[in-house]
Amino acid sequence: MFARTVSAKEVETHSRETDIWIVVNGKVYDVTEFAPTHPGGAQIIYQYAGKDASVEYNSAHSSSLIATELHGSCIGELDTSTVPPSWLTSVATEAAPTHSPQTPRHPPPLSEALSLKDFEKIARDQLSPKSWAFNSGAANDNLTRDANQTMLQRIWLRPAIMRDVSAVTTRRTLLGCRFTVPIYIAPVGAAKSVWVEGELPLARAAYQAGIVQCIATTASHSLAEILDATPEQAWLQVYINRDRSRTEAQIRQATVSGKVKGFLITADLPVMSKREADERLKPDGGRGLVVSLNQQQPRGAPPMNGNAGLAKSNSSFIDSTLNWKDIPWLRSLTELPLLIKGVQRAEDAHLALRFGLDGIVVSNHGGRAADTAPPSILTLLEIRRDCPEAFEKMVVLVDGGFRRGSDVVKAVCLGASAVGLGRPFTYALTYGEPGVLHAIEVLKQEVETAMQLVGLTDLQDASPRYINTAALDRLLPPNNSLLPEELAADWARVKL
Repeated sequence: MFARTVSAKEVETHSRETDIWIVVNGKVYDVTEFAPTHPGGAQIIYQYAGKDASVEYNSAHSSSLIATELHGSCIGELDTSTVPPSWLTSVATEAAPTHSPQTPRHPPPLSEALSLKDFEKIARDQLSPKSWAFNSGAANDNLTRDANQTMLQRIWLRPAIMRDVSAVTTRRTLLGCRFTVPIYIAPVGAAKSVWVEGELPLARAAYQAGIVQCIATTASHSLAEILDATPEQAWLQVYINRDRSRTEAQIRQATVSGKVKGFLITADLPVMSKREADERLKPDGGRGLVVSLNQQQPRGAPPMNGNAGLAKSNSSFIDSTLNWKDIPWLRSLTELPLLIKGVQRAEDAHLALRFGLDGIVVSNHGGRAADTAPPSILTLLEIRRDCPEAFEKMVVLVDGGFRRGSDVVKAVCLGASAVGLGRPFTYALTYGEPGVLHAIEVLKQEVETAMQLVGLTDLQDASPRYINTAALDRLLPPNNSLLPEELAADWARVKL
């Protein structure tokens, strides 16, 4: 059957709330039914009713996503010979570079990035204000985001001298994945806001460097596209969708791929936090972003603010009813390891053990969830004090504020199996795949150097005796360690 050819004039006649057509990458779609379920709200779609939305769409998504998700809504091909001058002017205006005159169009040579903090400075100069606000921002006053780093700086190393450190090893195997160094790319959504290829360079670089990318639920590309770019191993972050059949399909798709080795179930963001920097800035041209077609908002869900930030627009599909009683349901979907991401207190580490989870991720969402929640390294220290068995019976990952190789060594000394970094690799993505590879190598060299300077030759031998946490010990919550009978009562409440 031949595809129908649609004139621009016909498209323009479908510009009412009850009858909406848009053009994306030369194809005409009827989005009348989709608009009310759009996770970013219907308003952004209404703004493009009867028009070409390609520029806005492509700034956040792979070209194939809409073709896959809305295939049944495709009317036909746009007859480009009928496109009026006003459309061309509009597209040219939206696609124009947004750099200020003081901002270089190209980043400095990659060799000038000597640390992860250098990548952050470069990204701030290169990214649009909207992209910078989304990727660098956090909740409310950014207190937890900043404390993640400062608390790591308050842990002192205790070097052991006169050791033969001429050779060191950082390799380990975790959840069926091989690591050259125990770091992973933490999930960060909307990577196309930084680099045209989105998450694909992250997947390729992780493989080449011998680490793992944890694929974000709110990725710019479909899961299939990212897995195609992933030769061997990955983890998948999972937000539970209000429409749980979509979560079930996602987990089963990942399991069948053979490439996903574990699932990180995100539990620290049942509702979207207030992210002021992101919400203050409207996308270029005063319009919103078309986001998360693969996370369609169910009908009847609360409508999104048409001027909401990218983070809030990207998250309206999240099911806030997620609770411990859902673990058996998740277990029924896959035999692969399940980890709960977002543990911020020792009591939840105890519960994760009780429910037989394979691991936990100590995380405050990079300061993007509850502002003034404890810094991740402080939570790791609390779990070591109040739930030491977690480190013996589960995989314990941690993310939040890690910027130096010495930070990684400190976390491993406290029992972390591996350390996740999100923003630093996102900033490195301003150089594409070479930037991510360079960032990984910079961090790996820093880890090795820190090990040599403290007298460690194998990270498997790391222990608290190589660090001094006295400055943080006094910040641990007093009397919050549950007694056995209290734990039993908590367990009983959860099981009801």
